[in-house]
Amino acid sequence: MTYTSETPPTAPGLPDPPAAAARVRPVAPTAADAPAARPSPKDLRQAPSLNSVRPGGPPSVQGGPPSPSLEDRAIGALVGAAVGDALGGPVEGRAPEEIVRRHGGRVTGIVGPFHDDWRTARPLAPYHKGNGHVTDDTLMTHALVRVYESVRDHLDAYDIADHLVPDLIGTPRWIPELEAEALPLQRIFLAEKWIVARLHYGHADPREAGVGNIVNCGAAMYMAPVGIVNAGNPDRAYAEALDIAGAHQSSYGREAAGVFAAAVAAAFAPDATPSSVVVQALRLAKDGTRAAIEAVCEAAAPLADFESALAPLRAAVAPFDTVGPDYRNPSLGARRPSRLHSVEELPIALGMLLVGRGDYRATVLGSVNYGRDCDSIATMSGALAGALRGAAAVPEEWSGEVARASRLDLQAPGASLATVAREIFTRDRARARTHEQAFTAISAIPAMTEAGVR
Repeated sequence: MTYTSETPPTAPGLPDPPAAAARVRPVAPTAADAPAARPSPKDLRQAPSLNSVRPGGPPSVQGGPPSPSLEDRAIGALVGAAVGDALGGPVEGRAPEEIVRRHGGRVTGIVGPFHDDWRTARPLAPYHKGNGHVTDDTLMTHALVRVYESVRDHLDAYDIADHLVPDLIGTPRWIPELEAEALPLQRIFLAEKWIVARLHYGHADPREAGVGNIVNCGAAMYMAPVGIVNAGNPDRAYAEALDIAGAHQSSYGREAAGVFAAAVAAAFAPDATPSSVVVQALRLAKDGTRAAIEAVCEAAAPLADFESALAPLRAAVAPFDTVGPDYRNPSLGARRPSRLHSVEELPIALGMLLVGRGDYRATVLGSVNYGRDCDSIATMSGALAGALRGAAAVPEEWSGEVARASRLDLQAPGASLATVAREIFTRDRARARTHEQAFTAISAIPAMTEAGVR
């Protein structure tokens, strides 16, 4: 079965789409539909790299609307990530059943804190999650954007030590969940505080500083800027994110950072679809991360709404998830290095992207109502959906309220990063020409020598 690709699916708890937007409906497959059919993840391992595809590409798909511009996709990705983060924050750590009991049904938009007495309900984390407040996912994403704005080139682990750490500990900023101006260090999670402890106080080698940290999605959650800078080049995004994430994570946490950055880069391709994004993620992913993505996307492929996806996607990722069934009471082996396991957040984000067929509202609400670490899941899936369809894909009633409540300009980081991406691409072209000239000269030497011998 294939689906029309230009319209969003319906989902339980979602308001009816505007009259101008037709509903997605199952249609009988035809020869013309065949390229758009969702491939089985089991058949995607040998998919070609986007880097081998002829440059340029179609300005639109099948006579549809023009492909969003670099700037539009960059803004869409970062606004989409922030809004997903804000929607997921209030129900982070909860099971789908708990979410229903608290809100009288599925979450369909911005909601208030899970606990009315949020200041004292969790003394370890007295944060005002909800009411449109972004969390540490967005704080770290925007911090990485600022590093790119300073360096204006590709980054490595040393740039995390030289730029990101000083940003976290040296410049007070408005922290929505604290409802106060404070250092970002005072809000970020322990796994992110590790960066400061290891690099600023421990003077560890930045490339190895992530070793010993708990293994989680902490590095992956803010890697969307790496995908934007390497738009259309998932291989380069993967390599750059792995280098950067070495300062923060190891094992499958670092792998998730690389694969998520690659997925974002793949979503910028002119004819990108949710399936093509999954193709590139599977092509590059290794070990348990690849196996988890494959299992989740296999389960997601036949599903048409997030309500029907919640249990199957959780069941598919469970064998690879070290946290265990009780998210707030992790298993003894949780968050330890392994070649067999995966973070939960990235595979679920990709699965929800498939279930929602790239529609922002359906994709993100599926991620939010999944529960568990749903702010990070919705951050990732929101970035992917926003990159696929541009800024207009993110409902303005959400983005406007999140910007107001969090006191953030959500569009500026994406616009700025698109400018930086263009500068980096220009440098990359110059570096490639220099390499080509050098290699041509070097490779000609043996031939000339042989001719001289004769």
